[in-house]
Amino acid sequence: MVVNKRDHHFAAGLGGWSSWARTVCWSAAVCIASTAPDVVAQNVAKATNADATAALVAKAIAFEHGEGVPKDPQTAVALYCVAARAGNPEAQYNLGWMFANGRGVERDDAIASSFFALAAKSGHEYAQKMLARIGPSNGELPECMKPPERPPALAELEEPDPFVNLPPNRRKIADLVEQVAPRYGIEPRLALAVIAVESNFEPLARSQKDARGLMQLIPQTATRFKVRNPFSVNDNVRGGLAYLRWLLAYYQGQVALAAAAYNAGEAAVDRYRGVPPYPETRDYVKRVLRLFPRESHPYDAGVVAPSPIFR
Repeated sequence: MVVNKRDHHFAAGLGGWSSWARTVCWSAAVCIASTAPDVVAQNVAKATNADATAALVAKAIAFEHGEGVPKDPQTAVALYCVAARAGNPEAQYNLGWMFANGRGVERDDAIASSFFALAAKSGHEYAQKMLARIGPSNGELPECMKPPERPPALAELEEPDPFVNLPPNRRKIADLVEQVAPRYGIEPRLALAVIAVESNFEPLARSQKDARGLMQLIPQTATRFKVRNPFSVNDNVRGGLAYLRWLLAYYQGQVALAAAAYNAGEAAVDRYRGVPPYPETRDYVKRVLRLFPRESHPYDAGVVAPSPIFR
């Protein structure tokens, strides 16, 4: 559990709890120092383990209080919610505190009580005390805590499928994509469009910028999505699909923005609040959309908090 000053004040007495502030003990395992404004884009993947959720909480604390980054309560709430939904009691407690005090959100004692109740179930000492003070929970929680709905399937595209009559070596790759892509919530034709534009179905492709394999993963992206061998068809496709799923969630299903970020990076898309004015990126987006002529794609909102573009 992240120790903070507001907890120490609580131990001393309940008076003055609206003015508590926290300090965070940053550690190499849990806390990630960052001052980048697009930190959500770079670091908020869906939490799946204790280390991941602890890192999200540490970042949320930084944004809540402006510690090393611009103060941004909305980003703090988005980060806390991802961790809280994964069951992190510190995130649940801190959200309860924000709603109880109207810090960065509209004050709502019912929601605060629900968050304190969640944290208290995990044995969070101060959440138990806050719950006793604020009153029992009625289960009310904000939208960000609702389980993400399963993305609906795309209706069949009317346009002719450009990947029907592939030669045998490419057909084998397409068969793998068509089998695996739905597991990531990705329409196979979108994944194939990215592969076609990125590498023209060449598993050993390598760019001047060291992007590798079918879906041209740069080393940082390969590491981010746990790709062991970027020249392995199976590993590369799965890593690329995981990245596409993340981008679609981050850009709320907007295909052009996801494609632009796949080419130029999320930071560039966020900075320009749209497709960057780079000739290469604009041509890239056009080529992807020519093969996958859809403006939007279903996405799982539980994967990541949305881009600042949508706030």
